[in-house]
Amino acid sequence: MVLKNKKIILGVTAGIAAYKAAVLTRLLVKQGAEVKVIMTKKAKEFITPLTMATLSKNPIVVDFYNPENGDWNSHVDMGLWADAFIIAPATANTMGKMANAIADNLLVTTYLSARCPVFVAPTMDLDMYLHPANQRNMKTLEADGVHMIEAETGELASGLSGKGRMAEPENIVEDISSYFQEKAKVSKGEFDGRKFLVNAGPTYEKIDPVRYIGNFSSGKMGYNIAEVLAEKGAKVTLISGPVSIKANHPQIDVVKVTSALEMNEACKEYFPECDGAVLSAAVADYTPVVFADQKIKSSDKEMMVALKATQDIAQYLGSIKREGQLLVGFALETENAEENALKKLKEKNLDLIVLNSLQNEGAGFGGDTNKVTIIDGENNKEEFTLKSKREVAIDIVDKILSL
Repeated sequence: MVLKNKKIILGVTAGIAAYKAAVLTRLLVKQGAEVKVIMTKKAKEFITPLTMATLSKNPIVVDFYNPENGDWNSHVDMGLWADAFIIAPATANTMGKMANAIADNLLVTTYLSARCPVFVAPTMDLDMYLHPANQRNMKTLEADGVHMIEAETGELASGLSGKGRMAEPENIVEDISSYFQEKAKVSKGEFDGRKFLVNAGPTYEKIDPVRYIGNFSSGKMGYNIAEVLAEKGAKVTLISGPVSIKANHPQIDVVKVTSALEMNEACKEYFPECDGAVLSAAVADYTPVVFADQKIKSSDKEMMVALKATQDIAQYLGSIKREGQLLVGFALETENAEENALKKLKEKNLDLIVLNSLQNEGAGFGGDTNKVTIIDGENNKEEFTLKSKREVAIDIVDKILSL
């Protein structure tokens, strides 16, 4: 059982789905996990502390201290103790507090102290779920690294039918088990003592103080690659364009850049001391010849922006690559995909190239999935099915390891 001996905090908030927390606790304990429950004060109106304490085999906690004897419930200690923190059900109110660091109860304060993965199972009525403010908070939490367990569709407490039901306890346990199974696939230590450079995300090429040329890259692919390398023991320098995600591993040092020139300079600086580099960033091929110091005023006339080529980072690093260094590039194509990828592999002196095509549904910018083909310097290719970007990152790192 993958959850055996895992230390899990279950946060229960004041939603009608709180009754499902009892079933969830029972399933987690049955899987061999040690469960401690934090309840909000209002949650006690939906399910009793006695029920949760009996099922978890641990006393539940609600407040920062016990007013009867002064015992202190340390949010820091709990945050360090846990292997996972599950908040189920998670109301709009609690998610709003989490997203904005409003630490007015023990549950949110523990969340802000937790160093473990956090899973959130939302529950609320249809209109609340779809409200822009709630959607914004959920996206903020995801950007902060929270694993959102998607709400299910069905009959709601209001009598309406739609999205907003908390995921069933069995599905929550399955999601968490899958997370730990995936993590277990990444055996640590193979890259101990190795240094890698990874670049990720877009670049923004400024036209004037308020406008730029950019692309739709989210950086998710590169961030996943950096995290998998770090989990295998590598020290990773992650050179990141402007993205809304964060790296969550102590072995990753993030260097933030904006433009192609800044990306290029950072890669030049850090590559010589690295054992390898994975160039997954969507770096602009062109940048404006002239940057306007003041905002360009709009007019009825057409505006022409003269562009000049940026330096090709992959080609430059390939030209200075020393013996023993490994260089991995990416090719995002819309036509003649394999032909263009092979050309790039040879011309830029790459050891591997990861090809993905915008013609494949679910691949490319912005999403959480990708479908790639990896080609090596001997023209050997391996095609993979559509997978999560985390799984694709594992495939890429495994291929690097094989070299």
